[in-house]
Amino acid sequence: MSTKAAGAGDDPGQATLDENDLRQCLRVACGAALGFVISQLMDWNYGVFFTVFPMFLLGILPVLNGHVVRQFLGNAVVNCVEVSLVVGLTQHLPPVMLGFAFGLFYTRFRLMARGPFFLFGANGVLTLSILLHFASYPEVDLADLFTSNVVASVLAVAIAGLMHVLFPDVAPRRPPPKSAKTPARIRHETLIGTVTVTLSFVVFQVFDLRDSLSAQMSTVLILFALGYPGAKLSARKRVVGTLLGCNLAVFVQLLLYTQSQHFLLVVLVYWAGLMLFARAHILERAGSGVGFGGLTTLGILFGQYLSPHQDLVYSAAYRFTSMCVAMALTVLVMALLDRLLNAWAPTRA
Repeated sequence: MSTKAAGAGDDPGQATLDENDLRQCLRVACGAALGFVISQLMDWNYGVFFTVFPMFLLGILPVLNGHVVRQFLGNAVVNCVEVSLVVGLTQHLPPVMLGFAFGLFYTRFRLMARGPFFLFGANGVLTLSILLHFASYPEVDLADLFTSNVVASVLAVAIAGLMHVLFPDVAPRRPPPKSAKTPARIRHETLIGTVTVTLSFVVFQVFDLRDSLSAQMSTVLILFALGYPGAKLSARKRVVGTLLGCNLAVFVQLLLYTQSQHFLLVVLVYWAGLMLFARAHILERAGSGVGFGGLTTLGILFGQYLSPHQDLVYSAAYRFTSMCVAMALTVLVMALLDRLLNAWAPTRA
């Protein structure tokens, strides 16, 4: 196989994996499977954190260094402090709480649009939207929620470090090319993302959609494209990836049937599915696309709903339907915002 470094002049249509790509596939599949195994054996709540965080850290980012670790762990701590203050002080004042949420989302998208702290902003938007939503319910144990978030983040970094030791790259990777952005474009990307994710947060609060975590995550993940054209393409790919992930999860339940109590067998089949979608994700070289959509779908379904007594077929069907509706509405809102922002020179992309 070729020894060319991944990301160094790769052909987007390349249909084969080089040595670096293969090792990244193994890191993603083994790391996500390890997070699932640990959370299940320890019987921790919010299992989706433990399955998705390693995917995010190993799948979106091909390298692991001090800058990445500091952003990832720093975000986990800062989010818990922010959410505890916002919810504790403004839970009885929804308009004020919404204003604070808008401000927090704005700072994260501003960091994403400017570039150097993209990971801090992206992970912050994703976890903030989830934490704010769940923390707003009085019956939710905030200590358990925040502890799960921090522990899952620390565990994801530890797993990522272990995977990079076990499956290291064989050739150095070149950093992606940097493109200069105008101040107007930065404002455009910041505002379109902030307004959209805030409206998404309002909808999930008003309609009490605490069981639609996959839909909520999907509306955030497509915003990582930082603009309407990219989000529209990402949404299309994510629909396909989610459908494939749901179908594979249902196939796994039918395949195991009465044998789903055999944990080792479940892990082996789960790892095989992760490896399949990890390969598709690496070949796409497109961030949150079909492959990553399939990965996160598997992580959510297995992390929250897999047990011998639960109906994964219903869970998969519900999640796919809610996700499609949520993303269609998100893209529609972004299309309207894109036209409005482009009509004003200071926010024209």
